[in-house]
Amino acid sequence: MPRDACVSCFCGWRPALDSSSFPVSINSVKHSITMNINHKGGLKLNKIEKKFLRKQSRARHVLLQHEGIQAVSHPTQSLVVANGGLGNGVSRKQLLLALENSGPMEALLMPPNKPYAFVIYKTIEESKKAYANLNGKEIIDDLGQKIILYLNYVEKAQWKKLGLQALPPGLLVVEEIISSEDEKMLLESVNWTGDTGNQNFQKSLKHRRVKHFGYEFNYENNSVDKDKPLPGGLPDICNSILEKWLKEGYIKHKPDQLTINQYEPGHGIPAHIDTHSAFEDEIISLSLGSEIVMDFKHPEGVTVQVMLPRRSLLVMTGESRYLWTHGITPRKFDTVQASEQFKGGIITSDIGDLTLSKRGIRTSFTFRKVRRVPCNCSYSSVCDRQRKATLPSLPESSKEACQLEQEHVHRVYDLIARHFSSTRHSPWPRIVEFLKALPSGSVVADVGCGNGKYLGINKELYMIGCDHSQNLLDICREREFQALVCDALSIPFRSGSFDACISIAVIHHFSTAERRVAALQELVRLLRPGGQALIYVWAMEQEYKNHRSKYLRGSKTCLQDKEEINNVIAAEGLLVNQMSGENSEDLESSVSSTDNIKEEGCKPRKVPNSELPVHTNRTSFHSQDVLVPWHLKRNPGKDKAVEPFGLAGCPDPCPVFHRYYHVFCNGELEASCQALGDVNILQSYYDEGNWCVVLQKV
Repeated sequence: MPRDACVSCFCGWRPALDSSSFPVSINSVKHSITMNINHKGGLKLNKIEKKFLRKQSRARHVLLQHEGIQAVSHPTQSLVVANGGLGNGVSRKQLLLALENSGPMEALLMPPNKPYAFVIYKTIEESKKAYANLNGKEIIDDLGQKIILYLNYVEKAQWKKLGLQALPPGLLVVEEIISSEDEKMLLESVNWTGDTGNQNFQKSLKHRRVKHFGYEFNYENNSVDKDKPLPGGLPDICNSILEKWLKEGYIKHKPDQLTINQYEPGHGIPAHIDTHSAFEDEIISLSLGSEIVMDFKHPEGVTVQVMLPRRSLLVMTGESRYLWTHGITPRKFDTVQASEQFKGGIITSDIGDLTLSKRGIRTSFTFRKVRRVPCNCSYSSVCDRQRKATLPSLPESSKEACQLEQEHVHRVYDLIARHFSSTRHSPWPRIVEFLKALPSGSVVADVGCGNGKYLGINKELYMIGCDHSQNLLDICREREFQALVCDALSIPFRSGSFDACISIAVIHHFSTAERRVAALQELVRLLRPGGQALIYVWAMEQEYKNHRSKYLRGSKTCLQDKEEINNVIAAEGLLVNQMSGENSEDLESSVSSTDNIKEEGCKPRKVPNSELPVHTNRTSFHSQDVLVPWHLKRNPGKDKAVEPFGLAGCPDPCPVFHRYYHVFCNGELEASCQALGDVNILQSYYDEGNWCVVLQKV
């Protein structure tokens, strides 16, 4: 079936129209649409024309609502082509073939990851010809699937360009580091099928084959056993190449550990940092067989996409090795520069020079040098050795739980309150739906209200908020909301005094199962009989039913422009669903496998040595009890009062704080609610990386 709904319905594909759905000519449909816009009365449309008009109108509406693109009714030189974007598998070459028949163009603009493109024709007459000939036209994308185009006029093709980007400090890409003959020899030297008794042989991990030389990387503890080198060391063919790179100055130290990975198209690597304590400064990776785009992310949110050409060498040292995460998005196509002269380096934001490149089978030779002395890098906030002494453990008593929550929940939110609030301004739709469905005059408690973004949603309700953070409540009061400081385990209101309660992203901050159930019991105590509570907690399953959560999708792309964020509502989800084929790969070096996380639930796993792991932001969870970093910005937005108390004069320009979370597995929240005994669960669902329950007091 062809696809025709990725702009008109960003959440997924719908049953589409095939060519037999258009017995009338496109010119006839175009005439009907024009008549509908300019002469709204007295026009009769047949069923096919009505369906076409409805879909084109929906495309206009969604483009305006989600992208701010305003269509106009009169002909112009510029057209927006819905469904004709890089984000849903249409390459520049494919779209040009469809567009150029209508006449010469000034420009074809294809924004990255978006399900639409802009075309600017030389004259209005040529634009009108394209509008008539291409509306409803069926084309084939790079995956061989049918897509139907919808065109609308726009006054001007506008796109907000990203700020200029540079390679992360310490990052080097050397193109054509080896010859095609050497590439062939290296690939042929890897025996993937035989010699299963050799210690260098390892079974395929999920979606990839892997071999280790020198030392075996242990995916259980993300390190190597320095006292157990593998026999034979590095392959001879690699030793000679490494010696050459040393002499030419591309690397400073000869590695003693090698991991060879083979990746199929559509597979990737989650963002990670190679373990500081395991390996020295220099990490180098040779790309063979196919080019790839690798994403580098700074803790403050900036993302730099770097093309690694076939036969190129990636060298990471200093900040790029120790502070920036690197990973590969799982998909079958990469957005790359269309210019033939472009080979490697940063993928720019020039939307007039972007297209799709189909991935091939890629083999990476990643070389590392095993560390023999403790890491004393300058990036203590992400260094496993330097922060090890201060990492908290899972509490074994109520007293320890209180201490953990005080230090890694309450204190942190007070310190980051202004910055945190600047990132929490958009209410979640299903919570808004719950609040607006309550009867007028209902008394509602928002327990853990934060900056109060839900307190003013429904003016017909009497809402009062409470939170442990005084600094967040100060923001509520600036907004003239009623809110008070309290402990969610001991809320100072009479039992049965509320018609409804909401608890959004609160329960997961309690560090024992007993305290989480107690917090739920306190919510129920506040409700009158028949009263309802809506509860949201963070889910361990950030990929559910082949859908990646906004948390995994929503990485920022530029520090200078906070608004330049990939549209998580639109194309990126479609890119993942339609192009990736599979989920993310196991990490090469820094986190353990998530293969055993299944949709039907996950078994709680104990943290080794009871030490809480530090989670890597924007990646899947590998433990239920984690510390999630918050990288504080000193001047978020236009807010003046952002300097947290006690941080004045802090030498770290971007201090990092760790918040404790217990992420819930599928069914765990319902089980905790059922343990209360005096409630009925009216509804339970998954909402963008959160498990949610609506319960009613009986």
